[in-house]
Amino acid sequence: MSFVYNTIKEDIADGLALSTADLRVSLHMALTTLDTEDDVDLYSGFTTTDECDGASYARVDLAAVVSTRDDPNDYTYIDANDAVFTTLGAGTSANAGAFLHIHNATPGLEVPVAWIDTGGFPFQGTGSNNTIQWNAAGIIQFT
Repeated sequence: MSFVYNTIKEDIADGLALSTADLRVSLHMALTTLDTEDDVDLYSGFTTTDECDGASYARVDLAAVVSTRDDPNDYTYIDANDAVFTTLGAGTSANAGAFLHIHNATPGLEVPVAWIDTGGFPFQGTGSNNTIQWNAAGIIQFT
């Protein structure tokens, strides 16, 4: 089940603009608790991250991040270019989902934004490019 973390909901209410934040996405495997701990404030607060360990894996910096207000449907969504994990090799287990976060140069201080596990998850790297194609209605929606 995909969801938006509680800490980012508060940050947005306090005026954070996700469209100007340094958003990144990482892959996490089957043992992660990122998919169940929705009230963690920083990456270091998760019990088990189980980040992808496949060959050539690297977190992806999201490009062309925009926020769009959709008045007829009464929501705002955040979108970006699709995330491409280049020549991603197989990990010790399948990738269970994608973790959207605000980057911080200090490991562990990344701010959780959303967990996404729909649209092709789980999957195993095969040594080719793996693309996360975001939903046409945006990566995340706020109603």
